[in-house]
Amino acid sequence: MEHTPLTLLNLCTPLQYVRTESGSAPTAEGETLFCYEVNPIQGGSIEPDKERFLGKLLFTGKKLPETPSGDAEKTKEIVSLPQGDYLFMQRRCAAALTPDEWLDLAIEQQKDGLWERNKPLNLLYVRFLFEDGAFVTQVFRAV
Repeated sequence: MEHTPLTLLNLCTPLQYVRTESGSAPTAEGETLFCYEVNPIQGGSIEPDKERFLGKLLFTGKKLPETPSGDAEKTKEIVSLPQGDYLFMQRRCAAALTPDEWLDLAIEQQKDGLWERNKPLNLLYVRFLFEDGAFVTQVFRAV
């Protein structure tokens, strides 16, 4: 498993997705984005309670096709990971991280970010993709 340490990332352009009704397990064929609220009290704690860390799931999206397939694509709702400054971490491994594993990664990201005097906002983006023969799980928190 390859782990990327905490990075301050400037996302220069938004990453856009088609809203889906429910989240599905990541596969080698697609890219998925989940956006969660973070409990405001837990989101500012150096020692958050894992059980109370996440709020509700705001949306799930699947990667937009490179070339739209006509009018049907134009009618779908678009969601995005907006451009901006983020605390960023990722893990690359043979299988996609489980919800428990990526939640641990998000909490580690918060602890490291707070330790470095960043002020993360209360939205957590979790992105799953398959790249170079491995599953990649990325977590983003705007600062």
